Order: sequence, then structure tokens, then C-alpha cells
Amino acid sequence: MPADPPPSAKGPRRPARRCPVCGKPAADAAWPFCSERCRDVDLNRWLSGTYVIPGRPGADEEDD
Repeated sequence: MPADPPPSAKGPRRPARRCPVCGKPAADAAWPFCSERCRDVDLNRWLSGTYVIPGRPGADEEDD
């Protein structure tokens, strides 16, 4: 009976994907980005308000 193949050292394979910041192939170490730099660029865009998730109009206003 053949032996089972050894498990991959990297774990399960992820689908091929491009970095959302620069478009280069994504790296396992910084998934889904290609590098730590692109990961930091994305975080800065969220923190600076470049990326915004819209809400309902007037959702921030609360009745007192």
C-alpha cells in the first residue's frame, strides 16, 4: 500500500491572486498583498480615510 504524501510545509494552497495595491502576484508571507510595504500602504489608506465604507445618510446623527 503506498504511503500518503507528506503534508505541504506551507499549508493549504491559496488561489492565485494579485496584490490589491500594486497588482504583483501575492506572497504567502503578506497575503493577500505582495509585500509588507503594500500591506502598510493599504492600512494607511484605511486610517487616512481614503477608503470609506458608506453608511445610511444621517446614521451618525442621533436624536437627543
